[in-house]
Amino acid sequence: MSERKERCTASCIQRAGARQVNPATLLALAAPLALMGCAGDKSILDPAGQVAREVALIWWVMLSFATVVFVSVVSLWLYALLRKHREHTPTQERRIVRYWIVGGGLLLPGLTICALLAFGVPTGKRVLPVPLDNAPVVIEVVGHQWWWEVRYPNAEGEAVVTANQIVMPAGEPVDFHVTAADVIHSFWIPRLGGKIDMLPGRTNRIRLDADAPGRLLAQSAEFSGVGYAHMTFPVEVLPREEFDAWLAARQPEAIEALTATADAATLASFEESCARCHRVAGLSTGDTGPDLSDIGARATLGGGVLTMEEGAIAHWLEHHQTLKPGNKMPPHDDMDAATLEALGSWLETLTP
Repeated sequence: MSERKERCTASCIQRAGARQVNPATLLALAAPLALMGCAGDKSILDPAGQVAREVALIWWVMLSFATVVFVSVVSLWLYALLRKHREHTPTQERRIVRYWIVGGGLLLPGLTICALLAFGVPTGKRVLPVPLDNAPVVIEVVGHQWWWEVRYPNAEGEAVVTANQIVMPAGEPVDFHVTAADVIHSFWIPRLGGKIDMLPGRTNRIRLDADAPGRLLAQSAEFSGVGYAHMTFPVEVLPREEFDAWLAARQPEAIEALTATADAATLASFEESCARCHRVAGLSTGDTGPDLSDIGARATLGGGVLTMEEGAIAHWLEHHQTLKPGNKMPPHDDMDAATLEALGSWLETLTP
């Protein structure tokens, strides 16, 4: 009986050994996972602007230097373990200690810090909103739990207000003025290299630029509560002419033409249940929740929770606390499904 157990044990060990994965195979499988951070909408290693490229360069320099330091320390450690022991006089030991203190404790950190400052200070200066010959576009961003208020104060006509999206011109600097309405948030467009804290009662400023038209993705980089993960927003980079047209289409008179298409019952439902918290240009002035003036033209809904498509707004109105727990919108228990559907269908037509 014992011999049979031994044979079974040996057989199991042999089969387990046969199933062991070759280290090279493991490395080949892990490499794509490690490289996934080098590209994508939220990768700082895939820059889309000059500032972002300089930030990425600093990252590569720091990584290269850290690799050299790591290899050097490990090599010295192995050398110390494997070399033959030699006796030193007290004078020689003190001299060796001084070498390590001066070289490893003073010179190496000092040179490293100087090198990083030489790379980092010019890049840091580029994100400062220093005066320019031509005044840049200013975009004001206010962080809320858990959505983004976006304002364009320099637009011709009235200031344009939107939410959970940013549209900016390509090929020119843009100054972002950021603050928070409740708790600390953090404004971050990874591919543009910008990340700055948003503090209640304080306005911070950062200058960013995008090389070419395209779509980027931004994210809050500061934990601000249970809805923090759903504080993403798209960044649309447009040619200057299209950017100006985008602003002009969001002037109150343009929005009023869209609101006129709603029937009286739907407008009454909006004014009774939504207008106190939400603004629609030329129709309501609520400022507690996101501005809805161009909601139908946005790519996402609820700060990245839903893709904007037919029926998405009505679905959000009915299930918003399930989709994004803790948001400040009250439940719509007093409105039947047909009313919510009509209200959502009308809001989807607000596409300047």
